[in-house]
Amino acid sequence: MDSIRILGGKPLHGEIVIGGAKNAALPLMAAALLTDRPLTLTNMPELADIGTMANLLRQHGVRIDRSDFGAGSNIAEAGPTGRTMTLTADKITSITAPYDLVRRMRASVLVLGPLVARMGEAKVSLPGGCAIGTRPVDLHLKALEALGAKIEVQSGYIHATAPGGLKGANIVFPKVTVGGTENLLMAATLAKGDTVLENAAREPEISNLAECLNAMGADIGGIGTGTLRIKGVSSLRAARVPVIADRIETGTYAIAAAITRGKVKLTGTRYDLLDSVFAAMRQAGVIVEPGDNSVTVSAETGELVGVDVMTEPYPGFPTDMQAQWMALMATASGASMITETIFENRFMHVPELTRFGAEVNVHGSSAIVRGRKKLSGAPVMATDLRASVSLILAGLAAEGETLVNRVYHLDRGYERLEEKLGACGAHVERITGG
Repeated sequence: MDSIRILGGKPLHGEIVIGGAKNAALPLMAAALLTDRPLTLTNMPELADIGTMANLLRQHGVRIDRSDFGAGSNIAEAGPTGRTMTLTADKITSITAPYDLVRRMRASVLVLGPLVARMGEAKVSLPGGCAIGTRPVDLHLKALEALGAKIEVQSGYIHATAPGGLKGANIVFPKVTVGGTENLLMAATLAKGDTVLENAAREPEISNLAECLNAMGADIGGIGTGTLRIKGVSSLRAARVPVIADRIETGTYAIAAAITRGKVKLTGTRYDLLDSVFAAMRQAGVIVEPGDNSVTVSAETGELVGVDVMTEPYPGFPTDMQAQWMALMATASGASMITETIFENRFMHVPELTRFGAEVNVHGSSAIVRGRKKLSGAPVMATDLRASVSLILAGLAAEGETLVNRVYHLDRGYERLEEKLGACGAHVERITGG
């Protein structure tokens, strides 16, 4: 099993190209199931989760063609990553999403809505993914039932049928659900009549999906708000759509610049995707300068101070940045409180951060962090995707050697991390096997 070795204590300086958003690319790939025409996605990331979704779609009968022009290429339409993917689902050969594939990634459940909308039936294994909480899919299922689907859960599989097709309905989500909004948004595009989704998630990745569906011929209004209005259509057409920049990758490398007290320019991204995080960073004393499709982050000039944050649905502070923020606060002056409101098990990185000398005390859904001037390198173990990268960040700031074990989680969400950090002066290497 791979590990990553870091010799920390060196400020980062340089430029990092931000890739396409994993959390946008996965539902966009699933949207290909809605039409027999090609869907071409540009600015695609190359990640383990993308490979998992591609394998799942292939077993449904989707043909996938890739082109790679190289990151930072001059082929503007390919996006900053220089990578495109064309998905063609002209013939669905299976309506079953098997356990062996779905267990590897929770986002696999996103094939449920498109399959039942187009084929009138879907059989999808209950999903897996990071062990950061229960994240039940009951909100997806209740909303699909409101569209007329019959749902049965047997032997670990969701079996949804709608032989007469789905029918539009008014749906009010009892709590904000990103995956539920995405599943229902896709399903409603082919439903008969109008659908209204109230209390819908507003993440930029959902807007990316809605804009993609509209480019395919859907009729969706209210994009970017908590109320989405969908007029059902009989079929969708071919489209070419860019994947938005990965705001969590953006935030992670912004924290890397700050935690090492360096200066890094992040290109191929947008400041507005991460307002809440950048606001907190500025409050802590980090200099954040938006540019033309770029953000420059600097913490060279002074000591950082602790800042309290609470994770919330977009546009609030993202839960996917909580572990990284904790690592930064462990190096700031004074105390900060971090409150997690989205996932109940998302403090599993705390025991590993304390191995660096970080002082963190957890009280229910909140953690109190008392910053220290110096962290010390240590052998640590990753528990989930964002926890993995928080340990990398702590290792970059710590004096001495850090060895992060079980980094397979990291490959699910960060492309060429060692290369990107190394180009900014970090001493980072992957150790294969063991």
